[in-house]
Amino acid sequence: MGDIDPIIFLGSVFVMAIFVGYYVVWSVTAALHTPLMSVTNAVSSVIIVGAITAVGVEVIDLNSAAGWSKWLGFGGIVLASVNIFGGFLVTQRMLAMYKKKK
Repeated sequence: MGDIDPIIFLGSVFVMAIFVGYYVVWSVTAALHTPLMSVTNAVSSVIIVGAITAVGVEVIDLNSAAGWSKWLGFGGIVLASVNIFGGFLVTQRMLAMYKKKK
């Protein structure tokens, strides 16, 4: 890996992750979508920890890299929170479909 450009290497890993993720998600049977949703919620909670770390950077100048880090971290918190809470709502609705009717 010594003479491979890091951008090319990381870009190819990213593209492979897209293909693997696509085939993993679309190969899941309908019965396993609820547990899969719970796992993605757990991944989003890890994203929130990283975003909170980015937001905690002290900002001297909002045009500096720390300012960008703060705003991108805030955006990460918002988007991951929507994913987590939306995922839990979808999971609860799906589980309610399997409950016995009174």
